[in-house]
Amino acid sequence: MDIDKLRGEIDKLDDELAALIQRRAGLAQNIGHLKGGAPAYRPERESEILRRIAATSGPLAAERLLTVFREIISACRALEQSIRVSYLGPEGTFSEQAVRKHFGRAVEGLASASVDEAFRSAESGTAQFTVVPVENSTEGVVGRTLDLLLATPLRICGEVELRVQQNLLCRSDDMGSIKKIYSHAQSLAQTHGWLSQHLPRAERVPVTSNADAARRAAEEAGAAAVAGEAAAERYGLKVLAKGIEDDPNNTTRFLVLGGLDPAPTGRDRTSLVMSAENKPGAVHALLTPLAKHRVSMTRIESRPSRARLWEYMFFIDVEGHQKDERVAAALAELKAPYLKILGSYPIASK
Repeated sequence: MDIDKLRGEIDKLDDELAALIQRRAGLAQNIGHLKGGAPAYRPERESEILRRIAATSGPLAAERLLTVFREIISACRALEQSIRVSYLGPEGTFSEQAVRKHFGRAVEGLASASVDEAFRSAESGTAQFTVVPVENSTEGVVGRTLDLLLATPLRICGEVELRVQQNLLCRSDDMGSIKKIYSHAQSLAQTHGWLSQHLPRAERVPVTSNADAARRAAEEAGAAAVAGEAAAERYGLKVLAKGIEDDPNNTTRFLVLGGLDPAPTGRDRTSLVMSAENKPGAVHALLTPLAKHRVSMTRIESRPSRARLWEYMFFIDVEGHQKDERVAAALAELKAPYLKILGSYPIASK
């Protein structure tokens, strides 16, 4: 077959795909009418769709295929309900990228000045959901997010894992002119080795977000920013060096919080926080029910309780949904002075 014939086949398939997507959109509209005002975003349903799609074989990598289907789901979901999602701004942050990766582009993103404000937007109903960073594979947990989880009425209903590529951005293409580097404290830590090797004399200035760093670099001669490519595009900066993070697998995990309680999917995670008495064996006693019922714990972090000196809250992630038999049995036996189930939700897809 020659190129023209192959292109003809592609044109035919494109027409069929467009018709099928329109048909899918019509079915989504009908479902929206039948729901009678129930939420359009159902994490467990979307997770099941994406897992099924990811299992198909062909020349396209699963990650790229999922990107296409996330946008189809997003556009169809928007026919049912308009959704607003708050995130740590300004525009161009990794948090905004996490929103787009999880919800697609057919949602309204609300940039917030801080993680606190992002929480408040969802708690007040200004946004239905918020997406906030909780931990980085290199630098560990985001303490402020954990602190806010203690008091918020919001529940974790999803998670996003975002591969984070840090870049050196500047107005000028002369790296030797850089005297100051702006970035979020975690991004400066993630690129410490590279910056020490290539720009050892430049002052490193932590700011509230990488997008804010890019904005400052765009306004100030002799300044640069460590940020993502989206920030470079938004603020008209040149990318002087790509992928300068010290760990090539640098990944940030984000939580999706709202008023939903997703149903079990078979590949879920449950997050909880609890306190322990200040006495020997207290933490061991807390974790014994998990071991007894063979519930795998994937993460444990401690934070000061702020109620009494040298007492701590323990944030724990376990495999499974709180409605799963073994997880439910373990949770029923947990005995802690303070216990809060933060949510059960589908494990992040790639």
